Amino acid sequence: MNSTIQTILAHRSIRKFTQQPIDSNQLDTILQAGLAASSSSLLQVVSIIRVTDKEKRQRLAQFAGNQAYVENAAEFLVFCIDYQRHASINPDVQADFTELTLIGAVDSGIMAQNCLLAAESMGLGGVYIGGLRNNAKHVDELLGLPENTAILFGMCLGHPDQNPEVKPRLPAHVIVHENQYKTLNLADIESYDQKMHDYYANRSSNQKQSTWSQEVTTKLAGESRPHILPYLNEKGLLKR
Repeated sequence: MNSTIQTILAHRSIRKFTQQPIDSNQLDTILQAGLAASSSSLLQVVSIIRVTDKEKRQRLAQFAGNQAYVENAAEFLVFCIDYQRHASINPDVQADFTELTLIGAVDSGIMAQNCLLAAESMGLGGVYIGGLRNNAKHVDELLGLPENTAILFGMCLGHPDQNPEVKPRLPAHVIVHENQYKTLNLADIESYDQKMHDYYANRSSNQKQSTWSQEVTTKLAGESRPHILPYLNEKGLLKR
């Protein structure tokens, strides 16, 4: 097993950081790794906003649900769909197709994962912050995003000040299908639920008595940020 695979398999979300800054050369390498990511048709429809202003960091932490590590991490990056560049080149650009929003979301995820893996390969840690979408319009206004550009998620990066356990994932045979979709075997979920129950009960922090099925069905049983569609529509995206 090479060092790249080891880095990937050792991933943990880090939510507590030391006060040590990230070296400028390291940050540049992280960003260059992101820029090297695959891009659909080389459209390059992602923008990254590096937030260094302390007051803005504080407000972003509040907007994201009072997540203190947004404010305290050495670096905080915000990933955005961005078709404003293209519209500036040619006003005939039609950025409001659903397919183009999907491309922006997919490419942002690919770019962000490149950044995170690069950081983790240097001994740094990080965590994705989807909570920015709790208050998408406020975040958008704070960062001054133009038309055809919208926030997706943030990323904290820094030197880890915790060593959490690796969280178990569903087994590959549940996720990976061959040639066609196969019917779910609920016994596989029961086995995984027991593994997650043990993980939650025995991990070093935030212990709880729960299973994966309980967690995800609770999450999916109610509304999921219904304000996101009108937000994207207002930005000129996801209209048709």
